[in-house]
Amino acid sequence: MKTIAISIDESSLAAIDRIAGERAARARGAVKARASKANRSAVIRSALRDFIVRRHKQEREGRERVILKAHRERVRRQAEALVAEQARP
Repeated sequence: MKTIAISIDESSLAAIDRIAGERAARARGAVKARASKANRSAVIRSALRDFIVRRHKQEREGRERVILKAHRERVRRQAEALVAEQARP
């Protein structure tokens, strides 16, 4: 794991500390817990993993939209044929 330095605004840092504190409290079963740098890192790593997953999904969906747009008429005909076939008694 690498250590990096980032700049972050005060309100985002406060939100990260709040989330880290909540996580630590749940982990320890305590009512209140103080956020540490390690907890901040865990919150940021988790958020970054979620962002990367969402970004990859958006990219994949974008590629699929291009493919579907290029083959829209063929997909429409196939869907109509499938519905017609399923409607038969």
